[in-house]
Amino acid sequence: MVHHCKKNTIFAIVEVRTIIKKGREDEVWYALRVTYNRELKVKADLDTRGVTNFVPMQYRREERGGVMVKRLVPSVHNLIFVKMKPSEMTEYKRSTDLPIRYIMNRETHKPITVPNKEMENFIKVAGTYDEKLIYLDSDPGGFTKGERVRVIGGPFAGAEGIFLRVKGDRRVLINIPGVVAVASTYVHPSMIEKITDPDDDHLDNAL
Repeated sequence: MVHHCKKNTIFAIVEVRTIIKKGREDEVWYALRVTYNRELKVKADLDTRGVTNFVPMQYRREERGGVMVKRLVPSVHNLIFVKMKPSEMTEYKRSTDLPIRYIMNRETHKPITVPNKEMENFIKVAGTYDEKLIYLDSDPGGFTKGERVRVIGGPFAGAEGIFLRVKGDRRVLINIPGVVAVASTYVHPSMIEKITDPDDDHLDNAL
C-alpha cells in the first residue's frame, strides 16, 4: 500500500511538472510549406482560430477584359508563417487535414523557427504589399557584401536589414535563412542609418 501511494505521488509530480513546463512555453514563428498552393486556405483556417500568421503577398497587375487591374496575391506560393507554442503546433499538424509541413533546417534537421525581431523586420517590408518588392531565394552569397542598416523613414521605417543593390536599385533586404528573402523598393541613402554595433537580438540571422 505504501509503495502504491509512493508510485502515485511520483506520477502526480511528473504530471504537474509537465503541465508547468507546457504552461511556460513561448509562442514561436514557424515557417511552413503548404502544398497545392493552398496557403490562403490555411490562413483562413488559422484566422478563424485566432492564430497569428503571415502570408507574403503583393499587388500584381493583370489584364481582365482589356482592362488592367491590380490583385493582391501570394508573393511566394506554398509559404506561410505561423506563430504558435510548440505543443499547439504539434497538435495542429496532427489534427488538420490541410497539407502543411515544416520547413526543416538542413544542418540541425529540426523545424525552422524565426526569431520575433527577424519576423518583425520581414513583415515591415513584405507587409507593405508593394508590387515592386522583390522576393529571392534565401542565403545567396552576395548578401554578405551589403551594410547592415536601419530604415529611419518612409514605408519601411524601423526595418533592419542589408543595404545593397538589387536589380539596379539600392534596397534594404531582409533574409530569413533557409526560407526566403525580400528586397524593399528603392530606399534613398538619406532614409537609412548604418548599424555600426548591431545588437544580436535585433539582427539575428539577418545575413
